[in-house]
Amino acid sequence: MTASTAANERAAAGGGHPQRWLILGVICLAQLTVLLDNTVLSVAIPSLTTELHASTSDIQWMINAYSLVQSGLLLTAGNAADRYGRKKLLAAGLALFGLGSLTAGLADSTGQLIAARAGMGVGGALLMTTTLAVVMQIFDESQRVKAIAIWATIGSLGFAAGPLIGGAILNHFWWGMIFLVNIPVAVIGLVAVLKLVPESKNPQGDRPDLFGALLSTIGMASLVYAIITGPEHGWVSAEVLVPAAIGVVVLAAFVLWELRIPYPMLDMHFFRNQKFVGAVAGSILVMLGMGGSMFLLTQHLQFVLGYEPLEAGLRMAPIALTIVVLNLSGLGPKLVMKIGGAPSVALGLSLVAAGLASIALLGGGNDGSYAGMLLGMILMGAGIAISNPAMANAIMSAIPPEKAGVGAGVNGTLAEFGNGLGVAILGAVLNARFAALVTVTATSLPAALAAAGSESERQQISDAFASGLQTSQLVGAIAVFAGGLLAAALLKRAEGVERRAAQQSEKLEAAA
Repeated sequence: MTASTAANERAAAGGGHPQRWLILGVICLAQLTVLLDNTVLSVAIPSLTTELHASTSDIQWMINAYSLVQSGLLLTAGNAADRYGRKKLLAAGLALFGLGSLTAGLADSTGQLIAARAGMGVGGALLMTTTLAVVMQIFDESQRVKAIAIWATIGSLGFAAGPLIGGAILNHFWWGMIFLVNIPVAVIGLVAVLKLVPESKNPQGDRPDLFGALLSTIGMASLVYAIITGPEHGWVSAEVLVPAAIGVVVLAAFVLWELRIPYPMLDMHFFRNQKFVGAVAGSILVMLGMGGSMFLLTQHLQFVLGYEPLEAGLRMAPIALTIVVLNLSGLGPKLVMKIGGAPSVALGLSLVAAGLASIALLGGGNDGSYAGMLLGMILMGAGIAISNPAMANAIMSAIPPEKAGVGAGVNGTLAEFGNGLGVAILGAVLNARFAALVTVTATSLPAALAAAGSESERQQISDAFASGLQTSQLVGAIAVFAGGLLAAALLKRAEGVERRAAQQSEKLEAAA
């Protein structure tokens, strides 16, 4: 163990790093940049469709290329951070993310943009694992829950504020600026990290599992590809069944590989912990509902209701504002600590499901009102503010402290995978419903409208798209609600086991 690492650990033992709150601000800035890129692209969908002639499948891959590469590499990045140093990899992540943003901003074809987004996912993986791992190292137990709540709030803010920021940029610049704006932020973050963030690592940490990372990335990409292309080729076609089968087989091989090697990227024995499993399920579901909903809502606001990008972004701001108000005011963390992890997850995911249902039933059609959307977004924001800190804390507390990088990788993987899965599944439901209701053959709504021969046909196409959005939102609501109850039940049972074990330990100590 290096002298600087030992000194940092002694400082943490005495109450935390003396500059811990300033460091938290620095790493939250880095995290905010990464998470904004998960959703900032969604508001540029009309521009990309027009200027790059991108199909719906192209758009989904622009979004999923980033999230799938990132989710596939997060666990390996966490292992590497634990072994080689979290500060080093945080700085490397900022540099790679900045270079990827430059490439994306200058892309002139859909293929180039998809490739650049995949490259940005590599830098994003390094950033996502190191930010939460550093939080775990510089804060002691008395302030760690509050710090995680702030970290989770910034993460949710970045996810929800993307359309607003993207809309503001697109109102004055071309679409490439949504990527180029990352560059000065990455430079500032890099300088601050090198100057302020202390180095921390576990020299006995496991070496990176590169083959495991390859298997997980191929497996998830294959499954999502099958979901995306299902409506176009048919769910029982070879074009869908072959990649789906590849995904299942590769992910099964990943599990077997992780079970037999001495340095697994993901220790499968974690899944014996019901607290861990409950938090895993909840994290995937909340991001599935959030990612899919944002993907669909930005298109509905612009394509169906006719709002400009900035107007659409402003109308989606209530999600971010609700999260900020509840968590930065302390109401969210206080509620979590008062009622416990399992009830917080149940309440939070129920609110997310209610928000999705409200958007579908009250604001989803051509005749839907923005008030219905507003209610749904406030409910979703409240649910995310309550459930995200509870689930992040549950995951990190179920993993040994020396595996902080791995724990952060697990947490980030779930968020990214859930987001990509939400875009793929709810997007596929939308496409299937849309294709079933209209006779025009087209790969996107603007293309279908352009091919329409009359005003009545254009109205029929617009109505079909709105109907598809309603159906997909309701599917998301049902999945989030049912899964949320299951996740909360698992967490409650695990908390009961922990409580009984602690009581038994106290009795043994008293008897001795």
